[in-house]
Amino acid sequence: MTNFGGIEAGGTKFICAVGSGPDDLRDEIRIETTTPDETIGRVIGYFQEQHEKIPLAAIGIASFGPIDLRRDSPTYGFITSTPKPGWSNTDIVGMIRRAFRLPVGFDTDVNAAALGEFCWGAARGLDTFLYLTVGTGIGGGGMVNGELLHGIAHPEMGHIRIPRDDDDRCAGICPFHGDCLEGLASGPALEKRWGARPEDLPPEHPAWEQEAEYLALALVNYIFVVSPQRIVIGGGIMEQGNLLPGIHRHVFELLSGYGLPAETIDRLEDFIVMPGLGKRSGICGALALARRERDRNDAAGRQ
Repeated sequence: MTNFGGIEAGGTKFICAVGSGPDDLRDEIRIETTTPDETIGRVIGYFQEQHEKIPLAAIGIASFGPIDLRRDSPTYGFITSTPKPGWSNTDIVGMIRRAFRLPVGFDTDVNAAALGEFCWGAARGLDTFLYLTVGTGIGGGGMVNGELLHGIAHPEMGHIRIPRDDDDRCAGICPFHGDCLEGLASGPALEKRWGARPEDLPPEHPAWEQEAEYLALALVNYIFVVSPQRIVIGGGIMEQGNLLPGIHRHVFELLSGYGLPAETIDRLEDFIVMPGLGKRSGICGALALARRERDRNDAAGRQ
């Protein structure tokens, strides 16, 4: 079976794995995110060891951002103006490509997670869907008509503006926009507002009703603009058991019977769902990116 390398590049850790999918993850390692040279150096060392055991056909990188995805850009493959200290203008694709001379697939962490769900998870058989992650930050990606969402830049779904609750005295924690979605509904926003880590807030705490409403406001906007066949929503905040039913309830109320087929509105629990791959969406998506880039290179070579 063909062997691929996958990198889920996060602001606190890099997950690296080899294999071909969720049922074939042959090895995996976690590397703490420090400086670019140290972190990527350890990533390269890991894959060099794996490449000697079973040769890799390609490597996929699912990266935190912002990143440059324009293939005709001189900074394609770079992590660009990130708030992560020391990581701005890091040529992550170039560093990996120079080390291995292999095809390197590259996309946002959320687009990669969407691709993983498309290949093996909750979005199988769909061609237009969204993937949202809610944790330390909020980000979104997905597919429209079978193509991952790209444009002049990549989507920044976590930074849409939503109305702030009249009783919410938290100004928002986003350094760019204050009370955008991420500024109001990310993990750090919950902690700032309530003075406790989200995982320490009990299920009956009013934080979760407000969180469900904020996320529902965002989802309804996405629904009206993209008209997805499904929304997959993951991340650490979603592990709070009462949150997803609250989102369903608020989305139902906000739609007011408009924007989706009646049978979908009546069964929102099948429309807004948790990831089928659980916490493995990102790393599996990175492997899928590697496969896609290998196939793209093969097709170009046959022309």
